[in-house]
Amino acid sequence: MGRKKVTVVGAGNVGSTCAVWIAAKELADVVLVDIVEGAAKGKALDLFEATPVLGKDVKLVGSKDYAETANSDVVIITAGVPRKKDPVTGQFPSRDELVKTNQAIVGEVAREVAKYSPDAVLVIVSNPLDAMCHVALNESKFPAHRVVGMAGALDTARYKSFIAMELGVSVKDIHGIVLGGHGDEMVPLPRHTSVAGIPVRELMSEERLQAIIERTRKGGGEIVGLIGVSAWYAPAAGAVDMAEAILKDQKRVIPSAVLLNGQYGYNNLYVGVPAVLGSGGVEKVIEMQLNDEEKAMLAKSSKAVSDVVAVLGY
Repeated sequence: MGRKKVTVVGAGNVGSTCAVWIAAKELADVVLVDIVEGAAKGKALDLFEATPVLGKDVKLVGSKDYAETANSDVVIITAGVPRKKDPVTGQFPSRDELVKTNQAIVGEVAREVAKYSPDAVLVIVSNPLDAMCHVALNESKFPAHRVVGMAGALDTARYKSFIAMELGVSVKDIHGIVLGGHGDEMVPLPRHTSVAGIPVRELMSEERLQAIIERTRKGGGEIVGLIGVSAWYAPAAGAVDMAEAILKDQKRVIPSAVLLNGQYGYNNLYVGVPAVLGSGGVEKVIEMQLNDEEKAMLAKSSKAVSDVVAVLGY
């Protein structure tokens, strides 16, 4: 069998943190790829120098040469221009404004990765997330079950974090899910949220719950507002959780951006839904019974996704 291999494209905050989580869990050997060769090499070397302290056997390579990535089991794509505050206006670009720039970057990455690792599963983290999944799918020519987006894992983690903070309980006992596109129209499902099996609405007021839902939707912007750039610890943790499910064939149910073909009433559109992740990538889409309000929210979220996808010109 040999050791598993994961390529992380983009040695910025998210990509390098993915490498850290993978090394800490001793999941796989890691190739960190970046157009700035020194950044990839330096971070890979720095992290490898930490492995004796961690007591982990993980090979770490940094390069700008995709030949190093050959035969990867999973490829996590974080490359692209992040959301950054404009120094003059203090505003940061909408996800949609990033589309054309990141389409070119992610498209090039997907073609290179597909050339060297034709059997890999791609986990997309680049923004705008749902649209970049379409880019990776089109440019890699991979089957849809091997191109999946990391959104719900992050949004759900934020949702659970805020509930745990509010109630003063362990994050381990919060169960919930967030569907839809990765943006302000995402769809948290309080009806399916519990604390150790106790419905969340029995434990807090509707007003507090709705405030938490709103904070979840704006979670990315909150971090950008505080530090001036996009988050990286939680997004990387979400991506590595998905990679681990694939590498270990865990059959984990993780909300992920997957290409729907009739499920939930949508076709040929990447939408965040609960998916079973295993060695084949997306092995199954789980269709939840949504009520009319939840369906309406999902429709609004999906419309926001399809509007961005339209910009791609596929």
